[in-house]
Amino acid sequence: MIEFKDVCKTYPNGVKGLKHVNLKIEQGEFVAIIGLSGAGKSTLIRTINRMIDITGGQLIVDGTDVMTLKGKSLRRFRRKIGMIFQSFNLITRATVIKNVLTSYVPDMPWYKVLFGIYSKEQKMKALESLDKVGILDKAYTRCDELSGGQQQRVALARTLCQTPTIILADEPVASLDPIMADEVMSDFGRVNKEMNISILLNIHHVDLALKYADRVIGVRAGEIVYDGPVKDVTKDVLNEVYNGAEIPEISKEKKNG
Repeated sequence: MIEFKDVCKTYPNGVKGLKHVNLKIEQGEFVAIIGLSGAGKSTLIRTINRMIDITGGQLIVDGTDVMTLKGKSLRRFRRKIGMIFQSFNLITRATVIKNVLTSYVPDMPWYKVLFGIYSKEQKMKALESLDKVGILDKAYTRCDELSGGQQQRVALARTLCQTPTIILADEPVASLDPIMADEVMSDFGRVNKEMNISILLNIHHVDLALKYADRVIGVRAGEIVYDGPVKDVTKDVLNEVYNGAEIPEISKEKKNG
């Protein structure tokens, strides 16, 4: 379980990224976080793995107060939380399987890292992870030969090698075309259901959030203005979240493109 108790985040320049956030997220939920750019969506998910430190309140993950962690205990904690970014963060000149195997690097002796020595078990786990996201056939292809959607699947497979209980995804489909974005979101949905991994995903496109997530959290100016099941999201709810601005949907971009 992830629990935000009156969590606040004020940046050094005085900007309030989060204002008195109270949330409970159960294991295995697929949560989409929506809102305008600058609303606090990235801040919200990045506090969970301490990429961003909170400045008030309490954040509990699986019974641990994350602000009490430091050093090795913080590194161990982060190993159970996968993080996926919009930019994929791959070594593009390396093969797909080598990129997936880098997930083991933090726990390996320096000499094994230097010479790229991985165990049979690690290699099998990497191949299984690639199979789970549907690109096993690309295992020995260089990443710079893949499409954007395939590269994001490599990033997801790399995260699965950590055996995470939680995956945080910060705008993972923002740079993809509509078809690839839909396919990658489908991968997230399958991983969530089959592996019971909690997924918290910031997403620009509301229609994809409503299609794949179980629960939607709407953030506006650092505050939670909606939190509930997808089925209860109405036009009025979206107008509240987006403060009357146009609601971003991938279908609109497809028509405009």
